[in-house]
Amino acid sequence: MNRWTGPVNVTLLTLLVIATTSGVLAFAAGAEPGSGVVVAVHGGAGLGLLLLAPAKTAIARRGLRRPGRPRKAVSSAFTALVLLAVGSGLLHAVGGFAPFVGLLPMQIHVGSAVGVVVLLVAHVLAHHLRRMRWRPLLPRTGPGRTDLDRRIALRGALLVVGAAALWTGALWTVAPGRERRFTGSHDVGSGDPTLMPVTQWLFDLVPRIPAADWRLQVTRQGVGAQPRDAAALAALPQRTDRAVLDCTGGWYAEQEWRGVPLSALGLPPGASLDVVSATGYRRRFPAADADALLLATHAARRPLSVGHGGPARLVAPGRRGFWWVKWVVAIEVVEEPWWWQPPFPLQ
Repeated sequence: MNRWTGPVNVTLLTLLVIATTSGVLAFAAGAEPGSGVVVAVHGGAGLGLLLLAPAKTAIARRGLRRPGRPRKAVSSAFTALVLLAVGSGLLHAVGGFAPFVGLLPMQIHVGSAVGVVVLLVAHVLAHHLRRMRWRPLLPRTGPGRTDLDRRIALRGALLVVGAAALWTGALWTVAPGRERRFTGSHDVGSGDPTLMPVTQWLFDLVPRIPAADWRLQVTRQGVGAQPRDAAALAALPQRTDRAVLDCTGGWYAEQEWRGVPLSALGLPPGASLDVVSATGYRRRFPAADADALLLATHAARRPLSVGHGGPARLVAPGRRGFWWVKWVVAIEVVEEPWWWQPPFPLQ
């Protein structure tokens, strides 16, 4: 085995793990400074993969000379998915929020990244079981001869510096990438809700709820008062908040949202609040956040359209878009802690 194979493979594996982990965290984080740091780490790890591509290509060529079509097919698919994930990430960063071949760069980025993780796990397990016989993944060549070699350390440092330089160039010198928010999202429709994209999380569907038929139910352990209609909600104290809706699809919009704070709904005591959509989609929040959460009926002084969550949607400042539940029909007070739920909705 070439003396560079072990360090290159270990570095690639480390960068893939960092890129995947930071990518998941970037979807979850919506406030500074944490989100900006996570996005920078994610971008740097992705560009580090790009810089290591030539070295890994040389290693792969030697492996492809050995017999075994399945191995070659998996290796080719893995390489293609990694390049697609890194390329679509760069395209999103510098190209703005615009579709290509019918898909958004962020959709391509996430889809190819999931494929990379699946193939990587399968490859590591197969290689570990078949060839390493449950020995550690790091090569047994001794730290003094390989991993701590000065030239290897120098190349590793150059990799970090090169990735940081590429990230800085993509972030600051290539328009419109430099206009992104700290989460990596592009401004689409700030001040004008009609320009905001209509998006849903995964398989959530847009319901048809006539305003005259809409009702809001507040319950605790399945028991609640008479549901409120739109007129009853409008009679409650109203508040206007300026907040940023930052979608994990790669766009954001800052609007003035008007509605009723959840604390004005006469909530019974409890540990957490489940905000429930007409589609069954739901997210759970700490009851202590009730005053910060707004059940909005208007954006920029206009009634919310159905596509943007009307008649009423949740406004959750500082949280990513999948927390902003659309088409809210129920607030359920529960005793379970707010974090006792999937980190991302499964619907």
